[in-house]
Amino acid sequence: MSHYLDISQVGIEFPTKNGPFRALDGVDLKIAKGEFISLIGHSGCGKSTVLNIVAGLYRATEGAVVLESKEVNDPGPDRAVVFQNHSLFPWLTVYENVELAVKQVFKGRKSKAEMREWIEHNLELVHMTHATHKLPAEISGGMKQRVGIARALAMEPKVLLMDEPFGALDALTRAHLQDALMEIQAELNNTVILITHDVDEAVLLSDRIVMMSNGPAAKIGEILHVDLPRPRDRLTLADNPDYNHYRAEVLTFLHRKQAKPDVPATKKKPALIETPPALKKVVGG
Repeated sequence: MSHYLDISQVGIEFPTKNGPFRALDGVDLKIAKGEFISLIGHSGCGKSTVLNIVAGLYRATEGAVVLESKEVNDPGPDRAVVFQNHSLFPWLTVYENVELAVKQVFKGRKSKAEMREWIEHNLELVHMTHATHKLPAEISGGMKQRVGIARALAMEPKVLLMDEPFGALDALTRAHLQDALMEIQAELNNTVILITHDVDEAVLLSDRIVMMSNGPAAKIGEILHVDLPRPRDRLTLADNPDYNHYRAEVLTFLHRKQAKPDVPATKKKPALIETPPALKKVVGG
């Protein structure tokens, strides 16, 4: 397997008033082009921290992230981020929200006509062409998230980073968006890293599920290869013994970690470790 994205022995510490807090320690993961990876684990296990380091929003204390032989040190359009909050600009239409990212990335590289065609293409991918001229306040939460995904895809990223993108949605909308994401990934062969707390979501979508140990100094506990044929249909898989085996493997890991946590119950993650302001400025998020 070729190493398209290499997360190599990554560790990170954050300063606190009580001294350095080590959030990650020796995280090592090799990801192939077109692979769909899910990160799962209990709250505080460093999933979002890993994602933020890959996005270039955090700088690792040691180790490195290398994408196509180039070290990642800063944010860039080659790594688009989709957050749980759609982060659309409320005063811009659906089209204009996607256009903003396209102009930033492709200014001077695409003509106005090419940019218009590209924006329309990405809205079509997420089935949102019917709402092109609507404002965010005029569409549902699921539709807003579709637009956020279209905006990220329109940047033509090498890696799509998704931080619990469906976590705030109802079950039916979440299922529809999971299906849409599988269709898009099959068509575009995106490399995707998804953070989720949903075991079924991880098994349904992933090629591999990366299960994180509890922090501090969180590591990769286990990696589960999900060898289910694609395209995947959730109704068919419901009675599939392999699907249920993978699901049980993840649940066993999570329950084992809950029963014997790596962090004493009295020790909490420092409150000052927050989402950096840079996150809110990323066009892909």
